Amino acid sequence: MAPAAFVPFRRRSFSPLVRYPSLILLYGLGVPLMKVLEKSGIFLRGAAKGENRQPYGNFGDYQPTSHDVFACVYFKSGTNWLMQILLEITHRGRVEFEHVHDLVPWPDSHDPRYAVPLADETAWKNSPTGLRVIKTHRKLDEVPFRPEPRYICVVRDPKDVLVSSYHFARDLSLGPMMPSVETWLEYSFTPSFPFGIWGDHLSSYWQVRGRGNVLFMTYEEMKKDLPGTVSKVAAFLGIDLTPEERAEVVRKSGFAYMKQIQHKFDTGMIAPWSKPEGRVIRRGESGGSNELLTLAQQNRIDDYWRAELERLGCDFPYDEAFCLATRNS
Repeated sequence: MAPAAFVPFRRRSFSPLVRYPSLILLYGLGVPLMKVLEKSGIFLRGAAKGENRQPYGNFGDYQPTSHDVFACVYFKSGTNWLMQILLEITHRGRVEFEHVHDLVPWPDSHDPRYAVPLADETAWKNSPTGLRVIKTHRKLDEVPFRPEPRYICVVRDPKDVLVSSYHFARDLSLGPMMPSVETWLEYSFTPSFPFGIWGDHLSSYWQVRGRGNVLFMTYEEMKKDLPGTVSKVAAFLGIDLTPEERAEVVRKSGFAYMKQIQHKFDTGMIAPWSKPEGRVIRRGESGGSNELLTLAQQNRIDDYWRAELERLGCDFPYDEAFCLATRNS
């Protein structure tokens, strides 16, 4: 149940008085303008000159405690999956919620009314393990880092991230204004990309992976062995699950179960033309970027991020984690 003091705002629909005029503006102005900006190259030139900034919320002066478990995941890299795993483990396979953000704060949300605030301690006080989950897409230097809380970072093949983000942005936000796949790909390399820079996010958490309160995993490793992932995360959190509890956590963290409860993760309508249902939990696959990307585009992404990680001084084994898995799929 949601904390009594928290009244979430999640727009499920727009009234016809808003929707119809918006559609007129969308097709009469927005779509033609986007096509002109894209075809002329102005869109990407402007993006390349932009700033590396996140336009959403932040942690302010919050100081985390030993009750906090941070789910630190780049956009479209398994955030909802990790939140579900963590909630089930911290509630021993018996968590109940109407929406995931009734329990999980999201300080960098696009809307501060969307998730329970950090100051609300109801979640960890009602948890049988005394732990609560905090979601963030921000890189490490934008997250309050202390020895007492725990931090779990999940990274995903940037090719799959690109594909998932394309579908997400088209269905929930841009709609028919969505640029081509090639433009979206090049846009993702610029500092103006609205979800942050993939390489910066990975590098920031990779450098602290040896700390005792940090667990670093790849999405691909999690997909290969969900039961092993549950055991690893539970051990990291110091939670001794019974065999029955572990089996229930695994079952309720599987893709089939999460599709059944996907409405508990949906964002609602961000724009009057959004199609939010089922877009947050879409396919849950790894190594399937060829559904949208050509081989040349996949190689372009690999070459770019491999070089960027080297430039950042990050020795994350990119080829071992992502390229070999893709070639063998």
